[in-house]
Amino acid sequence: MKYILMTLFAVVMAAAGAWAGDEAPTVLSNKEAIDLVQTHANYLWTLVAASLVFFMQAGFALVEAGFTRAKNLINIMMKNLMDFSMGSIAYWAIGFGLMFGASKTGWFGTTGFFLSDFTPDGDPWVLAFWMFQVVFAATASTIVSGAMAERTRFVGYLIYSVFISAIIYPIIGSWAWGSLFNGSGWLEGLGFIDFAGSTVVHSTGGWAALAGAMVLGPRLGKYAKDGTIRPILGHNIGFAALGVFILWLGWFGFNPGSTTTADKSIAMIFVNTNLAAAAGSIAAMFLSWIKFGKPEVGMTLNGALAGLVGITAGCANVSPTSSIIIGLIAGILVVFSVMFFDKIRIDDPVGAVSVHGVCGAWGTLAAGIFNMGGTSGKMIGVQLIGMGADFIWVFTTCFIMFKIIDKTIGLRVTAEEEIAGLDVTEHGGTAYPDFEVSSAYSQS
Repeated sequence: MKYILMTLFAVVMAAAGAWAGDEAPTVLSNKEAIDLVQTHANYLWTLVAASLVFFMQAGFALVEAGFTRAKNLINIMMKNLMDFSMGSIAYWAIGFGLMFGASKTGWFGTTGFFLSDFTPDGDPWVLAFWMFQVVFAATASTIVSGAMAERTRFVGYLIYSVFISAIIYPIIGSWAWGSLFNGSGWLEGLGFIDFAGSTVVHSTGGWAALAGAMVLGPRLGKYAKDGTIRPILGHNIGFAALGVFILWLGWFGFNPGSTTTADKSIAMIFVNTNLAAAAGSIAAMFLSWIKFGKPEVGMTLNGALAGLVGITAGCANVSPTSSIIIGLIAGILVVFSVMFFDKIRIDDPVGAVSVHGVCGAWGTLAAGIFNMGGTSGKMIGVQLIGMGADFIWVFTTCFIMFKIIDKTIGLRVTAEEEIAGLDVTEHGGTAYPDFEVSSAYSQS
């Protein structure tokens, strides 16, 4: 019955097209009709998933805004808007070609710049595939924003956002994912597993964030001279919580959408993604309860994100039970990692390095450890090589890039500008015009 309906649908559509153009109708075979429906479903699913991943941009903006102070809200929203806007152009012009262009060496692509692989009479799949990939590039870029919040010059942010989207992220992406289009990466040739990007997207953003936070230095007043850590509280935990829920939803496009195929394989990926997030939030909540005497909301929210990042590499090749274990460990890791970076005086207002860098590395390793088809020392070794290659490439290039920006146009705002808030000094506005910011608050 299904095949009969498919055939009738194809015949009707062909007849309608022929009537419009006065041409003889083309009758498709059963197989052609089924293939056509599957192709259209693949396009639809990939673009719907891309839309969900794009919505994550709002989630990242809200998390960063909620965990930081009111005087920097406009700046944060502008950064999250512009890293996608400028990143889209940079990825169209350069990044996509480096990541997925034809490659003889396996190190980076050399074709496909400016979407030159697309022609009006050619295969439009390149457009759908590009749309799905550009939202991933934006995710890697916007992760950096949170770790460098409240003290970065806006012009410096725009410059490094372009470089990450155009060069730094695409090259590591080419190593691991190049063959998804026209390329061939040396890491994937070794058998590296990173289905949706625990390393390629999240650790890349996390290690870039680490380099940026180190070059910038901590916010004013964060650490006392005697080494005491002074908490700088965010102004709206509701924003942060809403942002996490949006990100959780967006991950249902991020991980299952990486199939770029509308088939039954996405069911397990959905389940694994959800279970890891749930386990991560539970683990972080109970650990923070033990450590601080109360179930701390910020740690719990980051626990959910840690679970999502952790399952991203292995979401298609681990079991639901394993995904819970991966999420639980990620939720524990993120709490200890946030405390560690605070202890060594690396100021990361949203925990981006811990959530994305550290838990991204764990998720990549876990994809090899918990592989449903079995694991081996060689498989674990390849996963470690991929993690190490990502750290060396991203941290080194980003540290150099941030140093150059700092020594030329300047990366950090002045102390006076930081105290006044970036909304006023960088954008000439205030997000809450009906409320007055006290001097004590503005200097915190």
